[in-house]
Formats: sequence, structure tokens, C-alpha cells
Amino acid sequence: MSEDVAPARLEMIERVAWVYERLVETYGAPDWRPTGDALGELVATILSQHTSDVNSERAYEQLRLRLPTWEAVRDAPVDQVADAVRSGGLAEVKAERIQRILRLLSERLGDAPLTLDHLAALPDEEAEAYLRALPGVGPKTAACVLLFALGKPAFPVDTHVWRVTRRLGLIDAKMSAEAAHGYLQRMIPPAWRYAMHVDLIQHGRRICTAQRPACARCPLRAGCAYQRIGLSASTFRHGDDRG
Repeated sequence: MSEDVAPARLEMIERVAWVYERLVETYGAPDWRPTGDALGELVATILSQHTSDVNSERAYEQLRLRLPTWEAVRDAPVDQVADAVRSGGLAEVKAERIQRILRLLSERLGDAPLTLDHLAALPDEEAEAYLRALPGVGPKTAACVLLFALGKPAFPVDTHVWRVTRRLGLIDAKMSAEAAHGYLQRMIPPAWRYAMHVDLIQHGRRICTAQRPACARCPLRAGCAYQRIGLSASTFRHGDDRG
């Protein structure tokens, strides 16, 4: 069986490399500068679900302005937290989820300040498992915290990354966004993950849009399954922005 699998894996590794090179040629290799604020990134990622960047950023700013400490967010009435994050949509759901996480962290940390800074010292798999054990934290949210805050080479799969990688044939058209996290992380070398994640999002926003993608001016058109075998646009259109 290994003789059958190895060539297919090699072909996929070569395809990933080709996509990575085209993306960097087109959009550049962004600097990877982790923020170091894992808890802030976790809350910001929760607020980003099912809304635009502009709205989620406004929600985060209002939350920090009105309730400057995580202890204050934890202890405030839930409707006060919801009112602060109203611009991000699903305010009651997100407020309740954020408070549940903060209360669970308080139970784990005791009298220590609310933080996730200790995850930086853990092996990547342990840090991911810790995050995934928090209420409502799925693979995308955990990967965002690991990548953007802690500098760990995770690979978040948001709606743009999922759509574009399916169209390019890097994952099967029927593969879920959740399953794609593990698969793509195995296929993409750690040193490429940050740039490839950021550049795939840019590509999904600028060219490989959900509706009416600009295939005629796509720098990856030569290696695109969406173009090559004429797959239906409806197969690739819908995103999955669950945590």
C-alpha cells in the first residue's frame, strides 16, 4: 500500500510548493510578528466569527474600552458584555461564550491574573489541546491563537482558505473545514504556514471570491482544479466559519 500512497503524497507536496511560490510571488512573504497576547487573540477570534473584520475589530475595541481587564469582562453582567460587542453580531452568544471561557480559566489559574501566556512554553500539540478544551473553541480559533499570538506554526482554515484550497485541489472538494486543518498542516511545512495562510486569504478576497471569481487574471490559474476540470462554482461557494 505504501507504494501506492507515496507517489500521491509526493505529488501533493509538489503542488503545495507550487502554490506557495505563486502566492509569495504575487502577494509577498509577510513578516510573522506574534503579538504575545494569547487571551486577547482568543477573544478577538471569537468576536470575528460570522462577521467582517471591521465589525469584529470595533467590537473588540469597545469591549476593552468599557471593561479594561479580563476580570472585569468575566464579572460583568452578560448583557453589559453583549452590549459592548454588539457591532460584531451574535452579541449574546459571543458574550456568553467569552464569559464561560474566562470563568473556566479562573478555576484553572486560581488567584493568578487571567492569561494564556503559559501556553507559549508548552509543546505545540499540548497548547492546541488546552485551547480546544475551552468552551466553543474549535480548530480554527485554536490555530489563530497559536499562530498569531504564540508564534507556533499552526495553519488556520477560515472560509477563504477553505474555499481557495478546495478550488486549487489541495484538499478534496468534499473535505470539511475542520478536517482540512489537520490535513493541510501535515502537507504545508511549518516555515510556510504563516505566509501561506495570509496570502491565501488575500487571494480569496481579491481574486478567488465566493461568487464570480476573477479566474482570467488569477496567477494560480494554471494549477487550479476549478478551472482545469470545470467544477461547478456551487461546489466551492459556501464557507464554514465555525470556530
